[in-house]
Amino acid sequence: MVRRRKLSDPEVRPYAIFVATIVILAIADVGAGRFVSRATAFSVAQLFATLGPVTLGLALTMMIREFDISVAGMFGLAGCVAVLAGVESPALGVVLAVCVGLVGGVIQGLIMIWLRLSSIGVTLGGLLTFGGIAYVLTENRAISYENMDVALAVNEPFFGVFSVRSTIAAVILAVAALVMAYTRLGRDIIAMGSDRRATMIAGVDTDRLLVGVFAVSGMLTALSGALLSYSLAAASPSGLSNVLVPAAAAAILGGVSLGGGTGRPLGIAAGVLILCLLRSGLNALGVSPYVHDIATGTVLFAVAILDAPALVRRVTALGLRWREAR
Repeated sequence: MVRRRKLSDPEVRPYAIFVATIVILAIADVGAGRFVSRATAFSVAQLFATLGPVTLGLALTMMIREFDISVAGMFGLAGCVAVLAGVESPALGVVLAVCVGLVGGVIQGLIMIWLRLSSIGVTLGGLLTFGGIAYVLTENRAISYENMDVALAVNEPFFGVFSVRSTIAAVILAVAALVMAYTRLGRDIIAMGSDRRATMIAGVDTDRLLVGVFAVSGMLTALSGALLSYSLAAASPSGLSNVLVPAAAAAILGGVSLGGGTGRPLGIAAGVLILCLLRSGLNALGVSPYVHDIATGTVLFAVAILDAPALVRRVTALGLRWREAR
């Protein structure tokens, strides 16, 4: 028997909100042609390139019922490493940045396991540590990237919409979707977030899985930070640190629960696109910047209300009573 999907289902909701966002912005843009344009589509893709990998990494930690606060610090640190090391060889700069993300994620995971500490406390320390290292490397100043050919290349549009950065982000999300859907690793991640003790009894090495998830989170965040710094031809220890809140919001919009055990990469991609559409679309419509936060907060409140167990029970009870009355 096939279970009917409802719009309130966390696996369906991201796509429903995504479509609704497009429709509402398109209606608001009727006759103006500012939202429905190639420039807006390119802007959405560029925002997706920055936020997509970071959100995926953070969401993976949320799926196992943890939370990686350190992504904000790693994002800026990786950008500084890439700019400092990648002038002569851009590939080397990216590789070193990703290695820094890998090492940072592994160290945090091992500390959680060895000392049996909460991910919140450990990654908060990671956030401060990574930020401090970035300040040391840059001597507390913004640094420029001299290889302008690379800076232009990573943002060069093709087909009018995509760029190297957005294509890389899309490929990463697609690969993650295949892994989560068709491999045991994906099933183990969901199982660990649902019931860690039962997953251990089933023979899954949850400690190794935890370290691996935080390593992947660090690597994805570092890759995104490095490519963004290349595209801006600059890096700063503090200028790129405002990525945590949007990433968490996108993950929640994408169907990931703070309680763990839920989430799909394609839903996460939809959650990221919702935020990107709101920002680029409202900018195209000439709306004041503070309205972006209000719109995003309103959508998050709606999602939180839909996820409230007590509300779901009451609505279900009312529906049953209405059917009985009929």
